[in-house]
Amino acid sequence: MTISAKPITPSLQFLLRHPSHFIALGFGTGLSPKAPGTVGTMVGLPLFWMLTFTPESTHFITLAALFLVGIPLCTKTGNALGVSDHGSIVWDEIVAMMLVLKFTPASPLWWAIAFLLFRLFDIWKPAPIHQCDAKLKGGFGVMFDDLLAAIYAIISMKVLCLALN
Repeated sequence: MTISAKPITPSLQFLLRHPSHFIALGFGTGLSPKAPGTVGTMVGLPLFWMLTFTPESTHFITLAALFLVGIPLCTKTGNALGVSDHGSIVWDEIVAMMLVLKFTPASPLWWAIAFLLFRLFDIWKPAPIHQCDAKLKGGFGVMFDDLLAAIYAIISMKVLCLALN
């Protein structure tokens, strides 16, 4: 993995330079000057909604494929930016949010709760998320810590659903 000596700030020109950058930066949402991870996470909502129109049997296959495709996309973009897990790389949040929604009741309120829970765990990074984030680098590390945050959010969502039913 080659990381440049001086990190660069992504721009619209950078976003459009390569398809990997366009996808890894969440179709441009990663360029948000404030809270790019949160803005990028929002992309997962309509993408998952579109996924619901496909056969149920394809959902996990699609999510796994999006995760696996994200590894080289995030690696290439992180290398180009000079920072392995640059804040503008939001593909990891998008895919992880879609996974959380797979386990979330289909209602706007529950989707909002799922969004908040995922952002909480993605930002807070409780153990072992923080340790994985610190040790795993490259595209796999970028994708994996958000997968763990998604798992925490899913568990919390299930506990909340049980407590309220």
